[in-house]
Amino acid sequence: MDTTNIKNIRIADFDYPLPDERIARHPLSQRDNCKLFVRDSNGVVEHHLFSELPGLIPAGGIMVCNDTRVINARIEFEKSTGSRIEVFMLEPLQPEDYVLMFQARKECRWSCLVGNLKRWKQGSLEKELIIDGKKVILRAERGERREGNAHDIRFSWDDHSITFASIVDAAGYIPIPPYLKRDSEAADTEDYQTIYAKVKGSVAAPTAGLHFTPSLFEEIRKTTHIVPLTLHVGAGTFQPVKSEEIGDHPMHTEVFSISREALNAILDAKENCRPVTAIGTTSVRTLESLPYIGEALTAGDTSLRVSQWQPYKQENGSKRVSTIEALKTIVRYMDKNQIANLVGETSIMICPGFKWSIVDNIVTNFHQPQSTLLLLVSAFLDREDNMDIPTWRTIYNEALSKDYRFLSYGDACLFLGSRQ
Repeated sequence: MDTTNIKNIRIADFDYPLPDERIARHPLSQRDNCKLFVRDSNGVVEHHLFSELPGLIPAGGIMVCNDTRVINARIEFEKSTGSRIEVFMLEPLQPEDYVLMFQARKECRWSCLVGNLKRWKQGSLEKELIIDGKKVILRAERGERREGNAHDIRFSWDDHSITFASIVDAAGYIPIPPYLKRDSEAADTEDYQTIYAKVKGSVAAPTAGLHFTPSLFEEIRKTTHIVPLTLHVGAGTFQPVKSEEIGDHPMHTEVFSISREALNAILDAKENCRPVTAIGTTSVRTLESLPYIGEALTAGDTSLRVSQWQPYKQENGSKRVSTIEALKTIVRYMDKNQIANLVGETSIMICPGFKWSIVDNIVTNFHQPQSTLLLLVSAFLDREDNMDIPTWRTIYNEALSKDYRFLSYGDACLFLGSRQ
């Protein structure tokens, strides 16, 4: 496929009018009572409730969920002058490993955005916390400036029996998306987590999963094998595309982890032509990054990183290594190196022209205008670039006309794709 043509895609072509009143500020009291817009592989559209999902996804396949857990990534400090400084944690620097980071007991460093930075000229910030009945003093010191207006922030605390996981739980609050245009509320602590959230590290929720209830999850489990993986969602998920063409937009890098067991389940599904349903765009991005990891390993590249334009560099739009062989290569690499969980990084850009390898069906929400997530949806719905009106636009127009609720706390879509 021609990389030049891909990079010349105009983001203005992915704009649509989104009235403010259609943005859901809060979820429904019963999560799975939200609407579900369903489009099958033949283009037939139906309107359901999310609670009906078990009867709509193909039985006998696998359903892949992102089990990342949103952390209380925003911490507010108050200076003696009364100025308030907000530190928004983006990604760990030392330790870099998320698990080790939250186990830290003395100090750690994060790349952070700093609100009201002009009021923090020098010195450290302090915040008094009560953890397990004990007073703990948290300090923040500002280091060098980093890419994207971020800063290197060193956190330290005076009780070394306390882990950073406990510090974050006590000191911070959930960073709800900026487009909700409201402050975080106590209810967001639970509302902005999926029921299967497990591995701490995200600063944004994989919101397609917010619609599940425990009973619905168990109902699906009766006919579908549920496979967890982890991709820690970064603040870049909210980053608007400011360039006119997507070729000038730098995709954010996110860390993912997948177990040997999960990889086996995905490989088995592909070998036996059983459908793979991805819950949310983060699961999609992780799954579709795997073949490129496997292909790189075949060529001797053990960096375990997928670059933004890597999927579009193959001649004639085809991989040199088949999807199944790429997955087998990852399995062999994990076995050889005695790796139980593969940890990699991806900044993959999925947009019209992308060649799909793993995902057959997608459950997702309605996304922001001019967003990379909308590009991903368009790439899935229109495998051939011969549509006068892109399918995503037809769907979004109908959803708006039928009072669907949009964005993180809004309604959902199920897109059933034909096998390629």
